[in-house]
Amino acid sequence: MQVVVVANPKGGAGKSTLSTNIAGYFASQGHAVMLGDADRQQSSKLWLGLRPPSARPIQTWDLGDDEIARPPKGTTHVVLDTPGGLHGKTFKQVMKLATHMVVPLQPSVFDIFATRTFLDEVFENRRAEGLKLALVGMRVDDRTLSADKLRDYASGLEVPVLTYLRDTQNYVHLAAGGLTLFDVAPGRVSKDLEQWVPLCQWLDAGSKSPANG
Repeated sequence: MQVVVVANPKGGAGKSTLSTNIAGYFASQGHAVMLGDADRQQSSKLWLGLRPPSARPIQTWDLGDDEIARPPKGTTHVVLDTPGGLHGKTFKQVMKLATHMVVPLQPSVFDIFATRTFLDEVFENRRAEGLKLALVGMRVDDRTLSADKLRDYASGLEVPVLTYLRDTQNYVHLAAGGLTLFDVAPGRVSKDLEQWVPLCQWLDAGSKSPANG
């Protein structure tokens, strides 16, 4: 089972936006997807409640008689939206589950400093776990100095930066209806889909297509 954890220690980094759209991408490829929400704000769970019946299915946790949350039977792809300040026991549990970790990073000096410390902790655990790790720039305006600084910072990391996603209301409007970029006509969001190509390719490298089992 492919388990993609979306994590960043700082609140408001874009974790839920990234999580819901990754889940939407997997669903668009015909995978059996579960979107788990470990964040107290339950943003992803709320989003699932807004998702229309006509959209491709994305499941949430099954709660057994023992009250332990598990992926529904038959799930092939799990996306976990994690809380800000992820650390300690919860962090270690997530690291054991994850096959992939995507870290959203905004062009802010505060986000950069917080993320650096978090990545150091991930590196310490990653060596034993063999985790695939990557960064995604969030709400990046190419015309700004902060975007340039983010690229300069990212170039010195040992972690690949897969893509930079622009700051657009498309994500806001789609989320309000429980939808993702992958649920609407491509022509409506072509520029955004183009930015997602490197991330989707990275995710696909760890996936099996339904057709190939």
